Amino acid sequence: MTNPHKGRTGVDRLLHAAGYSTQGLIAAVRGESAFRQEMAVAAVLLPAAWWLGRNWVEVALLSGSVLLVLVVELLNSAVEATVDRISFDLHDLSKRAKDYGSAAVLLALLLTAGIWCAALYQRFIA
Repeated sequence: MTNPHKGRTGVDRLLHAAGYSTQGLIAAVRGESAFRQEMAVAAVLLPAAWWLGRNWVEVALLSGSVLLVLVVELLNSAVEATVDRISFDLHDLSKRAKDYGSAAVLLALLLTAGIWCAALYQRFIA
């Protein structure tokens, strides 16, 4: 069986993909408070990465770690939406899926905090 939504190619596919991505970002900003909070922090940290980083590698690590948190949060929200779409009933596998997504966000946040703390230490203390 062929998926009717997979028939687009070329520029038409790119335009539709960009539209779906934009819709996803808008939905995340409107419906996910954690994503809004992380976006607010990103609005401060992304410009700060250009000030704190001494070269393009440091800027890339600092800004990339912040963007990684946003990406992982979006994936976590996708897992949560999928689990909720299937059922709101309490189930061990549903809980486990949501807990895994939450743990992934935590690890991304810890990685970002570690990179930023190391950069701040290197810049101001070492």
